[in-house]
Amino acid sequence: MTVADRRRALALLASTQFVLILDTSIINVAAPSIGSSLDIPPAALSWVANAYLVSFGGLLLLSGRAADLLGQRRVFTAGLVVLAAASLLGAVAGDASLLITARAVQGVGAAMAAAAAFSLVLTLFPDGPERHRALGVFAAMAGAGGAAGTVLGGVLTSWLGWESTFALNVVAGVALILPVPRLLPAGASGGGGRGFDVPGAVAATAGLALLAYAVVNAGEAGWSSTPTLVTGCSAVVLLAVFVLVERRVAHPLVPLAVLRRPALRLANILAVLWQMSLFPMFFLVSLYLQAVLGYEPVLGGLALLPLCLVVITVASLAPRFIGRFGLRAVMCAGFVLVAAGMAWQSLLSVDGSFAWDVLPPSLLLGVALPLVAITTNIAATADAREEDAGLASGLVNTSLQFGSVLGLAVLSGIAAACTGASSAAHDTALTEGFSTALLAGAVPALLALPLVLRLRLPAPGVGTPPPADTAVEHRRTVP
Repeated sequence: MTVADRRRALALLASTQFVLILDTSIINVAAPSIGSSLDIPPAALSWVANAYLVSFGGLLLLSGRAADLLGQRRVFTAGLVVLAAASLLGAVAGDASLLITARAVQGVGAAMAAAAAFSLVLTLFPDGPERHRALGVFAAMAGAGGAAGTVLGGVLTSWLGWESTFALNVVAGVALILPVPRLLPAGASGGGGRGFDVPGAVAATAGLALLAYAVVNAGEAGWSSTPTLVTGCSAVVLLAVFVLVERRVAHPLVPLAVLRRPALRLANILAVLWQMSLFPMFFLVSLYLQAVLGYEPVLGGLALLPLCLVVITVASLAPRFIGRFGLRAVMCAGFVLVAAGMAWQSLLSVDGSFAWDVLPPSLLLGVALPLVAITTNIAATADAREEDAGLASGLVNTSLQFGSVLGLAVLSGIAAACTGASSAAHDTALTEGFSTALLAGAVPALLALPLVLRLRLPAPGVGTPPPADTAVEHRRTVP
């Protein structure tokens, strides 16, 4: 596979990542219109977004292993088909139950496509600068998708109705599926005769899905409520069962030896921490612009475009920084900038302005996002063997997803609690809540710094897949 072929494949995979991340944010803007159109009460309306997050987060690990065993292109294509079909169902849904079901199935397809896409990047690009550049593009498209979701959500909902946000996925899914046979290597199932760990798959998927459900439901029911405690404890029990199963089966879903790699463990913790800090920022700042400063949804989304452009620019430069200063130094700088940016972003005022209160700190966070995203991805997959690429991608994607779910639940809960406890006027109380939550968002980034200093990466070449040309050409010869 030539360099040009790999670049075209990367364009397809990165575009898929853009669509999947876009779908996590676009629905937040469309949700009010959905609620009024389908007469969905606020308590149920939150599950239009949460159903996607629960199934996405719960199935990433299983999807990553399925990509290893069944073939990356097969799982990638199947995920896009499921995503497009579920999006069509959502576009024509006439009631809340059907719409929430469609969102949950969208999450299933997204998990399959995301895990397989990341696995393909690890397989196609050899360890070193070329893979670093590929991961930079991947991170840039993820950041762009998060910001673009707020823009497109406002534009499509205002001009064409909320149904168009689902129809967009149908069009995108078909557009992404069509070039797959031409751009991605067919490959063979990577199982090498290994069996599929059904008990482990059931325990892991159910445990992760229940954990995601407990976290997102805690924002409504409370962290100490009976539903949260029951589902949380059930998730812990199922994950403990999963560990016991993995110790005993011949072909485990997750070989526990993989989790003994210090770099992988630390990098996945760091992935959770940076997502906890940064993912809720998009949501909170968008609410501040609309609820306090009075921006229309379209303008509120467009206000995040400068951040998106900075993310894309810095992501293209990040591999050079890593080559010159080292991965750990760049990662450390990224987390320092995240903490500083969140603290700066918390200095909101009720009579503030976009140019003074939002733009400068958001640009700083736009610099930080690709630095932490790319370095944690590199660290988490530095010693991944080709046959475990899907597993590595599933682990890091699961960490990122749970970081976003946990961060949004915690920080939005802090904002709501502070707003509710304030005796000030409505707009002032809202601003106090947003400011407190954004300041709390700096804490996970600060907690990450000691872990960054402990990070020790394997020597270059350890666990590196075979050269991409050789590996791909070999796979093309397998029926």
